[in-house]
Amino acid sequence: MSEGRPAARVLLLSLGGTIAMTADDGGAVTPALGAGELAAAVPGLADVAAVEPESFRTIPGAQLGFADLAALAERIERAAGEGFDGVVVTQGTDTLEETSFVLDLLAPRLPVVFTGAMRNPTVAGPDGPANLLGAASLAASPAARGLGVTVLLGDEIHAARHVRKGHTQSPAAFTSSAGPLGWISEGTARVALRPPAPPPLELAAAGSARVALLTAALDDDALLLDAAVAGADGIVIEALGGGHLPPAWPERIGAAVAGGTPVVFASRTGAGEVLARTYGFDGSETDLLARGAISAGWLDGPKARLLLTLLLRAGADVERVRTSFAAYLGSVAAPGGPTR
Repeated sequence: MSEGRPAARVLLLSLGGTIAMTADDGGAVTPALGAGELAAAVPGLADVAAVEPESFRTIPGAQLGFADLAALAERIERAAGEGFDGVVVTQGTDTLEETSFVLDLLAPRLPVVFTGAMRNPTVAGPDGPANLLGAASLAASPAARGLGVTVLLGDEIHAARHVRKGHTQSPAAFTSSAGPLGWISEGTARVALRPPAPPPLELAAAGSARVALLTAALDDDALLLDAAVAGADGIVIEALGGGHLPPAWPERIGAAVAGGTPVVFASRTGAGEVLARTYGFDGSETDLLARGAISAGWLDGPKARLLLTLLLRAGADVERVRTSFAAYLGSVAAPGGPTR
């Protein structure tokens, strides 16, 4: 290594997404750039880390699946034995809040930083190069150790367990209800907050489990819930307000749980915790809990679905799902304030 070059080795795994897109003959953009091309487009990247690029996938974020994440987790685990100090993953922002959360649940040994771009390289002011530079700075920093999996966009460091995409186009689309853990200043990662580590859970990225994600609405007759009970291994419901459902839902939920299907309820609001003991009407949070439904606590619907899926892939039954959710939610600080 040449004089002055940083000692930290960072593995850059590119998965595609907007950050890697170029225009086709019709002017629409699709993923095309590999990890080496992404790294070459970032001025000063070699000054923050010895980045070793590896093209892992070249697809839109919306096309990623659990099989890709299982393979990604395996690659990151191998990197821990190859002398790397950290890993940066670039991908499409459509599913970035979900993929980063899955990796966080799987607890990789190395610091892992996810990033992407809201503006593709063909438009004025693409944000991908700056985001990649910041992510590499964080992955190379000793401050990243013990943070869990993080997300870096717009020089803000977010915990994967709390981050959300809250806008379709804004470069400032990603926020956390708990607020950022820190920031990048003049190429240096500054970490102001350290969330507590979640408990080890028996989880599996590989395997098979179908988990339905449903959103309740005014006067909803639970037609989709009936379909989910018939075909899913588990169900997550984005309930109204603090965890409330229309009259057609509660009895069906109780029957599903009695039949061995775990049913988790979150809030569709996107912020705050599901209540546990405030309201007592049919379809309230106390009624759903009495019927055997499982609280998602402060997890939103998509993240609750991911935790449930990984548990079911590992062979968890309803009771183990219940205790695992309680252990996870009880160990990790709940966020506060609006997400958008």
